[in-house]
Amino acid sequence: MTGQCTATKRDGSPCTLPSNAPSGLCWAHDPKNAERRRRGQSRGGKSKPSRELVRLQARFEELAEGVLEGTIEKGAGAIAGQLLNGARACMATRLKAVEQEEILERVADLETLVQRQRDERRRGA
Repeated sequence: MTGQCTATKRDGSPCTLPSNAPSGLCWAHDPKNAERRRRGQSRGGKSKPSRELVRLQARFEELAEGVLEGTIEKGAGAIAGQLLNGARACMATRLKAVEQEEILERVADLETLVQRQRDERRRGA
């Protein structure tokens, strides 16, 4: 049952992903996967790592400028830098956890696909 997906992309061009479903659709276009795709998109929408990193970088730069200009005491600047570093570490840990969850979901999807293909081969044999 493997071939090219029969769906059309949003821009009107044909999908180039492989089809592994009896419907002739790839994972991304198969309606059976709509809920999983929606959950993944929703989780991705909540996690804006680039925005958070830009915000943290700006805070670090403001802090450094304040210390260098003398408007922020060195001790206070050092503590603030440590706290911001802690926030960065927490964000990195959260991002790793989200990535791991997404990888586990994809592995589960692939295992399901492989099992379907095995079952189809057994029925066809």
